[in-house]
Amino acid sequence: MKKRHFLGAAVSAAALPGLACAAPARAAQGPALLTLTGALARSNRGPFDPLLDQMMHKQKISFDKAFSLDFNALLALPAVAIRPTLEYDGKAHALRGPLLLDVVAASGTRLRDDGKLLLRAVDGYAVALPVAQARAQRFIVATHLDGKPMALGGLGPLWAVYDADRFPDMAARPVAERFGACPWALYHIEVTT
Repeated sequence: MKKRHFLGAAVSAAALPGLACAAPARAAQGPALLTLTGALARSNRGPFDPLLDQMMHKQKISFDKAFSLDFNALLALPAVAIRPTLEYDGKAHALRGPLLLDVVAASGTRLRDDGKLLLRAVDGYAVALPVAQARAQRFIVATHLDGKPMALGGLGPLWAVYDADRFPDMAARPVAERFGACPWALYHIEVTT
């Protein structure tokens, strides 16, 4: 399967982000790149399957319902561009993707500032990000780096990230200390209230 088709498929389920109904939403048309679980308003996929959800099984994730997005669904959301200095080469890079909170809102879920988002990467790295911080720092789910889709095996295909250069308290830190709350290869978000 071509990488673009694989990445492009994870987004189509988010095409109706403004609707918050109890009925299941349309399932992702392509392979799911991002799965949301927890306190969701609606779902578009069934419960955890220990046979088919192997990575989640190994990372001890379980759920009764979830909302999955393929690449096209993520691309259908309004994109935001940021240009942070990255720790990997110390240079500014263009990152683009939807706001993290818009991605969660695609499931019809309304977030409170006192809630948390547990962001999980494919390698098991996990960050509990307060919703208030995600909102204040305008976290995005980056799909593109310097105009190109990000590859699995690099920083992608999805990266929860913000423009650390825009926040004086973070910009004052060494660049290697600015992105601890930013898991690359993001694949799972657990929503808690």
